[in-house]
Amino acid sequence: MTPRDRDYMVALTNANSIETLWAMHCTRMAEYGFDRLLYGFTRFRTPTSLGDPNDFLMLTNHDQSYTDVFVGKRLYHHAPMVRWALENDGACSWRVLRQMVDSGTLTADEKRVLDFNLAQGVKAGYSISFRSVSSRAKGAIALTAKPEMSQAEVDTLWAESGEDIVLMNNLVHLKILTLPYTPPNQALTKRQREALEWVGDGKTMADIAQIMGLTQATVEKHLRLAREALNVDTTAQAVLKAAFQNQMFVLEF
Repeated sequence: MTPRDRDYMVALTNANSIETLWAMHCTRMAEYGFDRLLYGFTRFRTPTSLGDPNDFLMLTNHDQSYTDVFVGKRLYHHAPMVRWALENDGACSWRVLRQMVDSGTLTADEKRVLDFNLAQGVKAGYSISFRSVSSRAKGAIALTAKPEMSQAEVDTLWAESGEDIVLMNNLVHLKILTLPYTPPNQALTKRQREALEWVGDGKTMADIAQIMGLTQATVEKHLRLAREALNVDTTAQAVLKAAFQNQMFVLEF
């Protein structure tokens, strides 16, 4: 690892927003030849589903024309490398896709995804699946190489720098988990967040009303609106989900 790589990783650990972190990482990965990245994370995975797409944390610098189809039309449900990431940890070369094609093991839906990717210049790269201690949480990143690079060139690059690239991506993933992220339409107001924080501290409705200088009815209204914003049924679920999103107990910068 070079001094520049170490400086980069120190800067990553000091990033105070996902937007800053992601911009830095896209720039650094492009220097290795990976000019398009797609990161995804869920805490709500089940044996049969990745959970509600509205709860995904997804970051990408792909063109909208790509994400509108791959994400918007949910092609990722049938993407072979997404399936690999869900079943494995670590890094995997996309040369396995050629092996799947040659062995005839791709389904029709998987072949459709592969054809779409090839048409979009997504043809060579690596996927990294991050290990999680929770059976419900899973994160992964797809590193797409520049269109002019072959998979053989990517594999040669990986043999030289793969360990450093994995380390950087692991650090990015772990840092993302510490930063606030609000999915669309799930942002809490200051009062909603404050009420949930006191619930999380074990305070009663009467306690919270006194602390916040509000009536119990107003506190209950803030909690109801928080549940609606987070799309959950109970206040306990709201506390858990807001904590997952780092919307609670967060310092204002």
